[in-house]
Amino acid sequence: MTESRARPPVEIGLNAAVVAISGRSPSILAIGGEGAHKRDALPFGPFDPHQHRTFETSLRASVEAQTALKLGYIEQLYTFGDRGRQKAPDEAGTHMVSVGYLALTRTDAEANERLAEAGAAWRDWYAYLPWEDWRQGRPAVIDQLILPALKQWSSEAANADRATPMPTPRTRIRLAFGLDDFPWDEERVLERYELLYEAGLAEEAVTDGWARAGQPSPGIAMRHDHRRILATAMARLRGKIKYRPVIFELMAPEFTLTELQATVEAISGRHLHKQNFRRLVEGAELVEPTGSSTSATGGRPAALFRFRRRIFEERPAPGLKVGMR
Repeated sequence: MTESRARPPVEIGLNAAVVAISGRSPSILAIGGEGAHKRDALPFGPFDPHQHRTFETSLRASVEAQTALKLGYIEQLYTFGDRGRQKAPDEAGTHMVSVGYLALTRTDAEANERLAEAGAAWRDWYAYLPWEDWRQGRPAVIDQLILPALKQWSSEAANADRATPMPTPRTRIRLAFGLDDFPWDEERVLERYELLYEAGLAEEAVTDGWARAGQPSPGIAMRHDHRRILATAMARLRGKIKYRPVIFELMAPEFTLTELQATVEAISGRHLHKQNFRRLVEGAELVEPTGSSTSATGGRPAALFRFRRRIFEERPAPGLKVGMR
């Protein structure tokens, strides 16, 4: 008869990857670092079923209490419950299972003042995952740091276990980073982060005890597994904009086509050809002119557009299919 062991209590927490566009750059809402590592964290709060009926209402209330920010669009990402994610000594005490969410909002000066008072701030999401930003071409960090370290790790892994099931580490690297005949896939964000974590190139792997200190660590580390949640949110949003008009949740009610292109580029991490993008927008029939223009760009007056909401009545999956393979 096997000896029974008391199961540790489990608590459900809610994390939000809150995304906005600030100065044509993609920003993530971060709570200031605490403790020994002083790392940024995503807004987080425990789910209390006595106080809130659903996860979503609980998350909205928690984020507003922590950051004074009211969320707009929100969707559930994934449940993160791996043992060790909170790094409790000997896994003692309550085990935290977190439900991750993607949330989209807009920034304004008044909201930013409230965020600062609450100890939160907007951070460039590419500061955490710098290899994902291809707007100015292939990031140098990939060839200078990441690929040499990953190739060394894959060789060591192959020598350590020649019976490794497919796909091998080398194949995973080729797929994730678009090597040889494989194209760069902007949606493989989580796969790339997971590779860096397994290879010990993410500082969180050192903190979790899976890698030795002294390894190169591109990007800013976050508390617990929050950078993994961020990578999941980035991948979801990059895929989502291709078949749902969620990009307009990040836009002002009226905008120029240049501003729309800059926002799509910011999220996808891709540079888009201006004329091709405009043909894509016209073909998708997602926007309509307002009849007004703006001189805020400093050059010739630019026409203003708005999201054409009738698109929902015309087809089920409207989006901007940028970077389709």
